[in-house]
Amino acid sequence: METAGGGGAAAAGGGGGIALHDFSGRLGEQRVHFHAMRLRDSLFLWVGAAPALASLAVAMCNPRDSIPVAASLLGDPSDTASACLAQRLASKTKKQIFVSYNLQNTDSSFTLLIENRIKEEMMAFPEKF
Repeated sequence: METAGGGGAAAAGGGGGIALHDFSGRLGEQRVHFHAMRLRDSLFLWVGAAPALASLAVAMCNPRDSIPVAASLLGDPSDTASACLAQRLASKTKKQIFVSYNLQNTDSSFTLLIENRIKEEMMAFPEKF
């Protein structure tokens, strides 16, 4: 797995500002790139192999339910890869999560590799997430 550096805090205040983090890895036969943008109380995560924003979903925790609520904001609503990944990450981080998943492969075993790669990076660089 490779890690490419990310920018530091872009706004005054350091910890409360925007933090950018880019990383990539070879998952199976495919090189996958990740771009994380930590905001004050949320996280935007882009996943893809080429520059595109074909889908966007948001998920957030709900005090009345243990499963975070999710909604598709952009793209084909029948493609649930972005929403499912956002839901799982919202559950883990307790933050509002925006996910743009831009890969053709939406197989559950491949998306699990994607999720594990993200969690690996979160453990290594918690201040970026």
